[in-house]
Amino acid sequence: MAPTPASGRALLSDRRHVNFRDMTRTITLAVAQLHPRKGDYSWNLARVGELVAKLAGSDARPQVIHLPETVMSGYFVEGGVRDVAVTAGTLAADLDGAYRSACAVAQGPLRTVDVVAGFYERWRGTLYNAAAYVRLGDGAPQVLHVHRKAFLPTYGLFDEERFVERGHEVRAFDTPWGRAAILICEDAWHSLSGTIVALDDAEVIFVSSAAPARGIHPRDDDMPGPASVARWERLVRDIAEEHGVFVSLSNLVGSEGGKVFAGCSAVFGPHGDLRSRGPEWEEAALITTLDLGDIGRARADTPLLADLRTALPHLSRSLDAAERGARAGRPAFDAAESPAAQGDVRHGASPSSGERSVRPIGAADSKDRFPLVRIVAATSTPDSPDASGGPPPLAINAPLVEAWLTRFISDEMAHRGFERAVVGISGGVDSAVTAFLAAKALGPDRVLGLRLPYRTSSPESLEHAQLVIDALGLTTRTLDISAAVDGYLALEPEADATRRGNVMARVRMIALFDQSARLRGVPLGTGNKTERLFGYFTWHADDSPPINPVGDLFKTQVWALAHHLGVPDVIISKPASADLIRGQTDEGDFGISYARADIILQWLISGYHAADLVDRGFDADEVALVRRRLEGTHWKRKLPTVAILSQTAIGESYLRPVDY
Repeated sequence: MAPTPASGRALLSDRRHVNFRDMTRTITLAVAQLHPRKGDYSWNLARVGELVAKLAGSDARPQVIHLPETVMSGYFVEGGVRDVAVTAGTLAADLDGAYRSACAVAQGPLRTVDVVAGFYERWRGTLYNAAAYVRLGDGAPQVLHVHRKAFLPTYGLFDEERFVERGHEVRAFDTPWGRAAILICEDAWHSLSGTIVALDDAEVIFVSSAAPARGIHPRDDDMPGPASVARWERLVRDIAEEHGVFVSLSNLVGSEGGKVFAGCSAVFGPHGDLRSRGPEWEEAALITTLDLGDIGRARADTPLLADLRTALPHLSRSLDAAERGARAGRPAFDAAESPAAQGDVRHGASPSSGERSVRPIGAADSKDRFPLVRIVAATSTPDSPDASGGPPPLAINAPLVEAWLTRFISDEMAHRGFERAVVGISGGVDSAVTAFLAAKALGPDRVLGLRLPYRTSSPESLEHAQLVIDALGLTTRTLDISAAVDGYLALEPEADATRRGNVMARVRMIALFDQSARLRGVPLGTGNKTERLFGYFTWHADDSPPINPVGDLFKTQVWALAHHLGVPDVIISKPASADLIRGQTDEGDFGISYARADIILQWLISGYHAADLVDRGFDADEVALVRRRLEGTHWKRKLPTVAILSQTAIGESYLRPVDY
């Protein structure tokens, strides 16, 4: 029977692009997700050497070991890039030395192995975020390829282009087992990068990443981890499936200054099929054997790359035209956004008499004009995004958040060289959640629960704080701050309630830091995101602790996490209060409930204007109230303003991360 056009095309593609001798080629790949020590090139080098020796000496014997972006230094080193950058030749020599040393110590065999390692590179006097493909154990080390990150994120959490230069090439290269390519993090977010290296005959694309985890809302897919992991898997899956290639994703784990890397490294086959996936948050090495013959089979089934090669000469002309901005009639400016002004400022000229005009449909014209079309309007409520989009929901995946924040606490404490934490337990839900997380991360014997009552404090605050302490088995201490507060206020008898409350908060913070110094520990912050955005805290008091696990959770999200952690219900259900004045409540001070405020804040800080919210059904007065609180307290969320007199101003020009 004659083949159908589709099957004939598949056979043609098969004959042209598949070497059937390659059907038996395999490669064993190890994808490692590691937690580097920030800024410590020597320590990271020794650890990588040990890992390479261990893997190369194992029964699996991988031919290639794929390591994450900036595995030699950590990612967020800011101005420290110049301290940790090395040449590719230096990296190769150092890796070779570390590998040989580790083999000698372990008395294991020295085998040939290829390593893909991310590092900050110094090349021709310029700094780059790079990854090198290095061959070790076969005589002198060989650098087969260096890829310099082409797309440098400078938005959101990132400011990469301030510290390194862009690379300007994306290409494949030859290895002893076949042809490969390297992309670094955002490079893979641009579909053109994967297309270029696939057209350059890459069979395996190594994507090295240092992608901070984001997104705590529940999802209906089957992917583990935060929402950002699901997005990454879709990206690399699409590259693999569209081009019929293997894609290996290696991502960091660990916390860097509050930005936690999720791991969840993965390998996808040329049909877009998941071959292996790493765990969340933990270091691991995934070992997978890849049959390179799968590439030919996938391309025979779906010859998209062959179609692209055929169309490329024609598409190149379109690409050139788009790059030149030659699209006919494209204006040099955007029209006015105001509907009233759009009749005066338009794109292009008015329609000429020879142009076709469109007459508006009147009421008589429109009657029963489309009788078979059911028109369904997208609806929205102030409690949820509408069909036209919106910010992520406030609902949380509580087990994910628990694992995320306990990892954050343990990593950040370790970075600073401390093992003990001090939590001021007020009897409220925020401090209770912080204490539960700290006990899980560090162990209850390493957490001091500190009660700091004032003489007017509610007796139930002390009782509820004790419930938390008893539930967790914490070491505890109670220090009455009345004498210290009253001693100062005796000199200021005219102080109003706000000033008196600020004095109490600052005395409590003195106690927290002093007890931390006594124990050689660190105080943990307990301020939630709603309070921080509303400026509802005492400057240089509540916000002072250097580690805060709940500061990016809205109050309603803290309540949800509290239910999951098992915080006593009496603490969760009572009205939130700073307990500075009898009868005071947070929501009474705000003039709006936390539930309403959190939803409005989520929309505002996600880039929506107040008018957008009102158009979607939010109460205009509530939006205005929240907006005033948000915009009037930016100063409280900043460090002190320092007059800049030099080119090396601290925090402006001289930049180092907190954990460097």
